[in-house]
Amino acid sequence: MLSSLEIAQAATLRPITDIAADAGIEPDELEQYGRFKGKVDLSLIDRLSSRPDAKLINVTAITPTPAGEGKTTTSVSLTQGLGALGHKPVLALREASLGPVFGVKGGAAGGGYAQVVPMEDLNLHFTGDLHAITAANNLLSAMIDAHLLHGNKLGIDPITISWRRCMDMNDRSLRDIVTGLGGKVNGYPRQTGFDITAGSEIMALVAVARDLADLRKRLGAITVGQTYEGEPVTAEQLQAAGSMTVLLKEAIKPNLVQTLEGQPAFIHCGPFANIAHGNNSLVADRVALKLGDYVITESGFASDMGMEKFFDITCRVGDLRPSAVVLVATVKALKHHGGNIDGGMAEIEAGAANMARHIGIINGFGLQAVVGVNKFPTDTPEELELVRRLAVEHGAYAAEVNTAFEHGGEGAIALSEAVVAAADEPNGFTFAYPADAPIEEKIRSIVQKVYGGDDVQLLPAAKEKAAAFEKAGLGELPICMAKTHLSLSHDPTLKNAPTGFTVTVRDLRPYTGAGWIVALCGDMQTMPGLGAKPAAFAIDVDEHGNTVGLF
Repeated sequence: MLSSLEIAQAATLRPITDIAADAGIEPDELEQYGRFKGKVDLSLIDRLSSRPDAKLINVTAITPTPAGEGKTTTSVSLTQGLGALGHKPVLALREASLGPVFGVKGGAAGGGYAQVVPMEDLNLHFTGDLHAITAANNLLSAMIDAHLLHGNKLGIDPITISWRRCMDMNDRSLRDIVTGLGGKVNGYPRQTGFDITAGSEIMALVAVARDLADLRKRLGAITVGQTYEGEPVTAEQLQAAGSMTVLLKEAIKPNLVQTLEGQPAFIHCGPFANIAHGNNSLVADRVALKLGDYVITESGFASDMGMEKFFDITCRVGDLRPSAVVLVATVKALKHHGGNIDGGMAEIEAGAANMARHIGIINGFGLQAVVGVNKFPTDTPEELELVRRLAVEHGAYAAEVNTAFEHGGEGAIALSEAVVAAADEPNGFTFAYPADAPIEEKIRSIVQKVYGGDDVQLLPAAKEKAAAFEKAGLGELPICMAKTHLSLSHDPTLKNAPTGFTVTVRDLRPYTGAGWIVALCGDMQTMPGLGAKPAAFAIDVDEHGNTVGLF
């Protein structure tokens, strides 16, 4: 079989104008970025406001493993499968970050014959959204330091400045730095650091802004630090929000591309689910819900990570109501959770405890879970059937084997039919916690109801901030947990379906522009680093100038 990159490079793409027209997008609502990419104007939402929303399907997975579960591949294949059944599906995914592309994870366009194209564009600079977000973030950083240098009229206490710079690359050496060295002309020295762009507050607020006016308002509400008297200082007070909005006025428009089988796909915003809320933009979802009969949206990592945040943050902010959830599982993953990725049926049985926990998480939100068993070449029919049977025994509405990596949409027909049936069932969708619960109680609800833990422990700094935030009127903001994706707990060494653990929260960050509070668990870092053998080693151009090694 050809590599995913070779399949993408050999594909015959339809002009994006045709994709848009078939989806019901008017010519004056599409802004072309070449022949195969475009941005959609948000005026479409107003034009189609009276049209009923499509059914919203969330795609998530069991706890990730080194082998990879193929969640994006499943999202694309489900879209292609629904198209093959005669439905009108629309896909909504996150944009790729250059950090993972050149690090370990690779790209974010799917794989095999279940991909979004043009694959190279999607995984690299695309339409420049991440660069715009980086620029807006760092403009605010520059304006903070300039304000300090030129008289500090707002009386900002430099020790309290919490705003950090960002860049779209894994660079651990920038986690903690000192700026302003070299004398007064270079500013005043202070300790700060970088986050990766995907984990920045600018990425977060672009992903939840409803329109340009809402984006402008959220940018102004960003808190950068405090005065010497303890009062918050915002980007609006620094007169930075207007210029930041100008940098982002195109980035807020969702990007339109296509699957290998010609279905429309919106690829917009790229938050990580371990350090951010991990979902594509609200505006992409809102546009997609007016264009199709099914919208497939993928949340990062597992159901305890991106899916929980999609429900408790995005759906709460955007008033979205999902219809069903697809939970991706694999034979290899269950063996991994069972103690040996090279094991047999016994390891699958043992590792099914992790799958069962994730089915329970989905059911706890009042939704049906359809398990998509993503087939790998090494899987035997007996192993696949065992995973499918165990999923149903553990409470899944249905479970079907997905062979779309090899067969495209035709390989996802059974899964698509099961999803249609599950979405037709009535559901009792609910949140994990009420908005008016105290901050610590919200975190405790996530730990107990979603992670399956016993309790939460806020370290002194986090407990002090929780009290201060509630006093400042931030108590009703939702919580965005920043924790490892490698375990249901905050400890990556606790595998499968751990119990009896207490999650430690070391710090809280107020994202007053995005509209939530980030809880930093354990030793979670907001700037990843490259490994000893990053994917960048294999990425190159051949003698014809074609990209090779991208995956």
